[in-house]
Amino acid sequence: MIAKAQRHRQIIKLIESGRISSQSDLAQQLARIGIDTTQTTLSRDLTEIGVVKSAAGYQILSANSEAAPIDRIASLTATVRRLLLEVAIGGTQAIVHTPPGQASALAVEIDRATLPGVLGTIAGDDCIFIACTTNNAAKLVARRLQSISQGSPTESRTRESRTGESRPSGSARRSHAHS
Repeated sequence: MIAKAQRHRQIIKLIESGRISSQSDLAQQLARIGIDTTQTTLSRDLTEIGVVKSAAGYQILSANSEAAPIDRIASLTATVRRLLLEVAIGGTQAIVHTPPGQASALAVEIDRATLPGVLGTIAGDDCIFIACTTNNAAKLVARRLQSISQGSPTESRTRESRTGESRPSGSARRSHAHS
């Protein structure tokens, strides 16, 4: 049986080659080089490596697990600044909107950052539901994500929402679709 680290290296190599379009394709390519794996193991490997599938195909969001540990907050910060469009709060959930096909990439970074009060995420195409422990935790997560997206080291700066109304950067904006 092949070692996990070797399997991860081969998966990274295949994905970086740009020839992989699905998990089934990846499993077939691995089998061709003598690495037989189950779909469950392959899914776990992709998560551990930091691979997500987006409209642009498979992307590796983080370095290989053998590399130096990734600064999860720095990685979250870069991804939030690139992808977060809007945050809303609904009870114990923070709802995040991204450009089409990008929700999964941001959800992975939110999960990896292990933010206080976050139980986990569910990502669609352009929307992420962040399950939080309490209503207050959802508010705090929304504030933190908004603060990060604005590049603010604090949460007390004032900014303008899409409607032009001035709000504290820590308050969540509500999308009309989710009001």
